[in-house]
Amino acid sequence: MSETPSLRVLETRVASEWVDYNGHMNDAAYARVFSLAVDALMERLGLDAAGRERHAYTLYTLETHLCYRREAHQGQPLQVGMVRLDADAKRLHAFFTMEDDQGHCLATSEQMLMGMATDQGRPAAFPPEVAERLATLPGCAPDDWPSLAGRRIAIVRPDAT
Repeated sequence: MSETPSLRVLETRVASEWVDYNGHMNDAAYARVFSLAVDALMERLGLDAAGRERHAYTLYTLETHLCYRREAHQGQPLQVGMVRLDADAKRLHAFFTMEDDQGHCLATSEQMLMGMATDQGRPAAFPPEVAERLATLPGCAPDDWPSLAGRRIAIVRPDAT
C-alpha cells in the first residue's frame, strides 16, 4: 500500500489547556483537534454557518477510530490532513492524519460522517454543490488506502501450539 497525498485542512498549536498531568496533550484533546478538522473540512465543502443555513444541511459523525502514535506538547505546531476513503450519496468515509511540523504522525482518526437534513432531522443526500466539492477531495482506492486505515481493535495472540 502506498501513502496517498492528503489535503491539509487544519493548522493549530497544542493549547495549554489541552496538556494533562502527564505533560503532554490529553487523549480528549486529540479528539478535539480532529473535530476541529471536520469543521474545517465542512467549510471547504460549503457547509460553513451560512452554507448549513442555506442548505438546511450538516454532517454528523457516526463513528470514529482514533489511534495515538506520538506525544504532542504545549505550543507544538499541528497540521491535520485528510483523504477520502469512500463516499456515497450521503456518507463520507474519511481518514485524518495529525502531524507535527517535522512531518511525524502524531495520531490518526478514521471517521464515518453522515449528511443530515437539519429541517427533517434525518439522513439525506449531499446537496449538489456539496457533492461536487466532495468529489474533488483527494481519494484513493481500497487497495491504496493509508497503511493505518481500516484497523480494528484487538489483542493479537500468538497461535497456540
